[in-house]
Amino acid sequence: MGTAVILTNGRLHLDDAKTAHGLIRGTQRFDITGVIDAYSAGKDAGMLLDGRHRDIPVYADMAAYLNENRDNPDFAIIGLALCGGRLDEEWQAIVMDYLNMGISIVNGMHMQLNQIPAFAEAASRNNARIIDVRAAKPFDQCHFWSGRIYDMKIPRIAVIGTDCAVGKRTTSRLIIEACQADGMDAEMIYTGQTGWLQGNAYGFILDATLNDFVSGELEDAIVRCELEVGPDLMVIEGQSALRNPSGPCGSEMILSGNTKGVIIQHAPFRPFVSGVESLQCLLPDIETEVALAKMYGARVIAITLNDKGGTPEELIRYQEDLEKRLEIPVILPLAPPPEGMARLMPQIRAFIREHGQLPDTTPRHRVNIEKRIDN
Repeated sequence: MGTAVILTNGRLHLDDAKTAHGLIRGTQRFDITGVIDAYSAGKDAGMLLDGRHRDIPVYADMAAYLNENRDNPDFAIIGLALCGGRLDEEWQAIVMDYLNMGISIVNGMHMQLNQIPAFAEAASRNNARIIDVRAAKPFDQCHFWSGRIYDMKIPRIAVIGTDCAVGKRTTSRLIIEACQADGMDAEMIYTGQTGWLQGNAYGFILDATLNDFVSGELEDAIVRCELEVGPDLMVIEGQSALRNPSGPCGSEMILSGNTKGVIIQHAPFRPFVSGVESLQCLLPDIETEVALAKMYGARVIAITLNDKGGTPEELIRYQEDLEKRLEIPVILPLAPPPEGMARLMPQIRAFIREHGQLPDTTPRHRVNIEKRIDN
């Protein structure tokens, strides 16, 4: 679409900049030319994220950006995912400044800037655009679940998690990259704004979709992907967590998507559910989360771990202990080969081979109730 800077306003180093982090890891939709963040200015964004240089400088402000770049970027992307999806007054002023410079805004918040006259007028006056990524589709353009999913044959794996912001999208992307490096054709089904921003072709934005149509939009994305490109594997990006009290999610991916394999992303050093820490809601126990996924009818292929909050030594000990207890692979997604995602490829290939023999996640042959009662 064009060149873009990512706006993080001093929060690039924090978890709520996960949209920025995803774009720094890679996007086919935009050419990222910098990050605007005074707190982390002067560094490379990739080095800050995971120690990999990506030639994406962090600038204190647009003046610093223009000292090194001749032209304004085409877009400024809001790089945070804020609870409630609302921009406060400080952020609204930042957005207005960029519109007045003639720079188009890519907004992933629930707060629709195109619907606010002051922003719409500023965009029009300065020949800029506002792209509200979470703008809901009209209901008559949405798809209701039809059951066509049962005719789809391509294996699907959902990456679900034990909480929000544990790395489900990053792990999904890393699985895709590892499969491609291993000679498999894999496609990601995105379910969040960052997945769209990264340029994935198939998916929908779950939390911008009327609840009646979530299952149908997921089904439609899977069906289109199978019919149009026919990959060896689809990886479905999960949202939230099966037992997150502030917004449980994940069963749709398994049941509505008839997704027979799951990978569970877990944060072993995070004690409480993210965003409501004051309530001290405990993160689910990973063993019971595995059992729950199986009750939904899915095979648990592996556990992947988010390393934040623990030392490398603690992480390795936890990985080894959990692998012994569960007897399934426990993977460190960001570890370099031969560790990391390379360890997952044999399990994924086995899942693809066996997929046709696995039962649907929802049984479709009814027991004769009257006979069962008579007996």
